Amino acid sequence: MKLKKLTLAVLAGTTLLAGASVAQAAEVEVLHYWTSGGEAKSVAELKKMMEAKGVAWKDFAVAGGAGENAMTALKARVIAGSAPTAALIKGPSIQEWGNEGVLANIDAAAAEGKWDASLPPMLANIMKYKGHYVAAPVNVHRVNWLWVNPEVLKKSGAKVPTNFAEFFDAADKIKKAGYVAIAHGGQPWQDATVFESVALGVGGADFYKKAIVQLDQASLTGPTMIKTFDTLAKIKTYIDKDSAGRDWNLATAMVINGKAGMQFMGDWAKGEFTAAGKQPGKDFLCVAAPGTEKSFTFNVDSLTMFAVKGADAQKAQLTLAGAVMSPEFQEVFNLNKGSIPARAGVSRAKFDSCALKSMDDMDASSKAGSFVPSFAHGMAIDSAKAGAIQDVIAKFMNSNMTSQAAVQALAKAAKTK
Repeated sequence: MKLKKLTLAVLAGTTLLAGASVAQAAEVEVLHYWTSGGEAKSVAELKKMMEAKGVAWKDFAVAGGAGENAMTALKARVIAGSAPTAALIKGPSIQEWGNEGVLANIDAAAAEGKWDASLPPMLANIMKYKGHYVAAPVNVHRVNWLWVNPEVLKKSGAKVPTNFAEFFDAADKIKKAGYVAIAHGGQPWQDATVFESVALGVGGADFYKKAIVQLDQASLTGPTMIKTFDTLAKIKTYIDKDSAGRDWNLATAMVINGKAGMQFMGDWAKGEFTAAGKQPGKDFLCVAAPGTEKSFTFNVDSLTMFAVKGADAQKAQLTLAGAVMSPEFQEVFNLNKGSIPARAGVSRAKFDSCALKSMDDMDASSKAGSFVPSFAHGMAIDSAKAGAIQDVIAKFMNSNMTSQAAVQALAKAAKTK
């Protein structure tokens, strides 16, 4: 990241903001990109909670679902010496900001809220920089879901798959019955989402950690990774010819409308089903991607806290961190977002069957050592390496590249600086 390398032009364009944006007493300014309907509702709830505690809320919303625009705005603000109280940042990027020396220590809020006892250890570590809490998690998304239209399966004479042999058997039957077997959007991040679930299903959690998190060269080029690409090549044959550039929610709509049987996608897809008035377990099924029943790939949104000046501003920041991790906010945010609470002890009463399965599987996989970070969603490795690996997967999905050539390219991409 190295903020000092950003151009003086960016600095010149933002100095005007510096004087105006210094946090006032008992005020928090939060930079985020939660701008869709359910997300905006959740932010409004957090604002209400903060105002009830006597803390004013200054919203700094930057549109753009993947957050690139928000990160550009954040870098400019930090350079200008006027960092917001908190920003929506996740995964290894938290460590990158920590290395810049611009984050706040929020151990006091974590101690008061007993975060260490409430969070899975792997999640707690991601929220810390050099052993100190600097970020508060708001949710956990499970990425390794397969969304299924049971009516399409029934009409095709297929059954819900639990492994890849059953998956391809179901895909064959769905295709023969005249439906699209696998709804997919041909965008690099969607290709990467399918790839990581396939790698986990083919090789298991230990292989996933060695190959995709630790980037072990032998694992990246070995027979298990070749088998992963062979499986991916077969999956390609069940995707319709119009998938190029299709947005993920349009692929989900194909499953909702009975045009397609199955889709690999994270639990944000559930929001599309529920918005269409569909009931989990009846109109659609959420099952673990083939072979991944005992594992859980996670994507976590978190508010990372930036160093602020003044006792009032620091106190307001700790209040914000505590509110984010409160059971009340974790419940309302995740009911709106389709994800599940990051912390333990939140009432399960209002959550649907997919969310309850996700909660149980997070708990079990955390204890079993199979709770693993999603590479496709910025949780596992630094952005340069993730981007290079994603490019290899996209090339494989859109060409006649062999599995052998793909693993060699993958190994090379893993060395990207």
